[in-house]
Amino acid sequence: MARLLNIVENLDTTTTFYDQIGGEAGLHALVERFYDLMDIEDDFKALRAVHGDSLEHAREKLFLFLSGYLGGPDRYIEKFGHPMLRARHLPFSIGIQERDEWVACMGRAMIDCNVPAPLQEHLLHSFFGVADWMRNKDG
Repeated sequence: MARLLNIVENLDTTTTFYDQIGGEAGLHALVERFYDLMDIEDDFKALRAVHGDSLEHAREKLFLFLSGYLGGPDRYIEKFGHPMLRARHLPFSIGIQERDEWVACMGRAMIDCNVPAPLQEHLLHSFFGVADWMRNKDG
């Protein structure tokens, strides 16, 4: 039992991923950088094409979703209800290229926003799993 206590953090001192990113301001900066990169970098053109003409609603929804996903306020649920990620992404053609571009774009945004390397690694692993689950086409 003593060994278990050494590896479990006290809930009173736990820092959420949301807090580690910098709370609302840090998450907002990350989401803005993510979509800015998607909009300007040729590396992400397949991903950008999935989003249509405007990124305005996507920026808002990702910010709201990630807030709760990372341990902050459940803003997305408060505004839209359960995320139902897969169902909400079914209308969009998402394959391996789009998945990989999403993860790469988020990785670059995290680097640009100075997210600590251990947190980047953890989040990219998690984001890859979610992005892979969103795939709805071969290739």
